[in-house]
Amino acid sequence: MTGVRQAGGGFALDGVGVVHGNGQRALGAVTLAARPGERIAVIGPSGAGKTTLLRVLGAALRPTEGDVTLLGADPWRLGARELRRLRSRIGSVHQAAPIPPRQRVVTAVLAGRLGQWPAWRAALALAWPTDCAGAQAALARLDLADRLFDRCDRLSGGQLQRVGVARVLYQAPALLLADEPVAALDPTLAEATLGALLAQSEATGATLVASLHAVELALRRFARVIGLRDGAVLFDLPAAQVTPACLAALYGNDAARPA
Repeated sequence: MTGVRQAGGGFALDGVGVVHGNGQRALGAVTLAARPGERIAVIGPSGAGKTTLLRVLGAALRPTEGDVTLLGADPWRLGARELRRLRSRIGSVHQAAPIPPRQRVVTAVLAGRLGQWPAWRAALALAWPTDCAGAQAALARLDLADRLFDRCDRLSGGQLQRVGVARVLYQAPALLLADEPVAALDPTLAEATLGALLAQSEATGATLVASLHAVELALRRFARVIGLRDGAVLFDLPAAQVTPACLAALYGNDAARPA
């Protein structure tokens, strides 16, 4: 697959490896590609390399080896301005949303588009909300419309996680990456939040990659499932073809294997 280039949306990884400074290998020769608009779940035990994979796909981590193409571009051959522009088209939902605790919810959501706006508008949005209606619409999709002007330090962990999702919905990226986006949510909220991400992908044509601890949820809501273990892709299959034997090989004797 050497030289693979994914035009437009989507991504391609060709022999991508990541070795941390302490010599620990987090990813080993991973080769993957996704068409624009695909919705993919990544599952695997703790320490499998899921977060590292998403950081590579987010142009936040330069791999030690291999080739990366994101939205038609090699991020590590771009100049600083072009790299910022590429990153503005990639949205990331983190396990713990990186939101300043004293920030208002509306400002946290509007921050999703800071990279897409000219500097003057970005500075204005941080000082004075310029699109309250847009932020509230994104929050409404997650049943948080009434928290628009609350300070973030007054929210629960689950509410903060949903604010992070609302920020990405407002951003409307071409590539949407979600690292355990429903880990802090009860089953009902998890279904609704994941449904909002899937609906965003379907409506905008964004490629969605979500790492999930809940295997059953991944198999039920995603058409394509990637199993990652020890930094390697163990399987990459349609959800209907992921068998109990696949899951046993993926999780092994891990006592914490999800149901």
